[in-house]
Amino acid sequence: MVITTQGAVVVTGASTGIGKACALQLDKLGFQVFAGVRNPADAEMLKSQASHRLTPIWLDITDAVSIAAAVETVNKAVGDLGLWGLVNNAGIAVVSPLECLAIAELRQQMEVNVIAQIAVTQAFLPLLRRSQGRIVNIGSIIGKMAMPFLGSNSAAKFAMEAFTDVLRMELQPWGISVSIIEPSYVATPIWERAVTTTNKTVKDLPPEAKDLYGTATAAACESVIKSGKNGISADMVAQSVVNALTTKRPKTRYLVGKEAKFVDLMIKFLPDRIRDRVIIGQTAKGT
Repeated sequence: MVITTQGAVVVTGASTGIGKACALQLDKLGFQVFAGVRNPADAEMLKSQASHRLTPIWLDITDAVSIAAAVETVNKAVGDLGLWGLVNNAGIAVVSPLECLAIAELRQQMEVNVIAQIAVTQAFLPLLRRSQGRIVNIGSIIGKMAMPFLGSNSAAKFAMEAFTDVLRMELQPWGISVSIIEPSYVATPIWERAVTTTNKTVKDLPPEAKDLYGTATAAACESVIKSGKNGISADMVAQSVVNALTTKRPKTRYLVGKEAKFVDLMIKFLPDRIRDRVIIGQTAKGT
């Protein structure tokens, strides 16, 4: 059974990639979409591609004032009907060996990809409770199986898995569904931005760190670039988000893409050290 009465949905990080695809697909289905953006150009771009129902909202998920303002805007628009869905999508990516990762960058990764997700969810929960709405978190296969040189990303996505599980249990008394989407690599600009930042970081490393990790980091960057270019489409991920928001009994987890399903099998059946060798071998080849 599919829900036919379309309500209001907030999508964070809707400027590009998965967030943009989610916002546009939900708009086409008749939802009242509030698309979180951080600059006027992205707002205008979304409005040009969507119906009058889509409303861009300024939303910096790391800024409490911005979050409060977004909640107020949505509250005024939806009133007693409340909010049907919250899609926690916004995030950043960092590529670096953990030994060389600047603690400031690690803190930023956790702030954006974990703490801010919780802050946004806390803020919108009263509106979700009004309609027994749904929360959909965007995870990743690297939140199920850690990857070398993506340690901070993996840690953040593993945290999102726990956040999703705990929230699902805690909100069960109010009938609020919580799901997580677990895609393989997605062809979005996030990976290109991550590699650009990494190249600068590697350039600034002291000589001893370059000797230790220079070659391996370059291979990891090449692997990330290839995975991003050959990744699944953002629209494919958005379709799973739509399913989580519209089916009568949403799944707790949605694996998206053949690679994600293969990783899931590896986790279930391969011993840790064998799995390590497979992953290290693939990363070293830059594939």
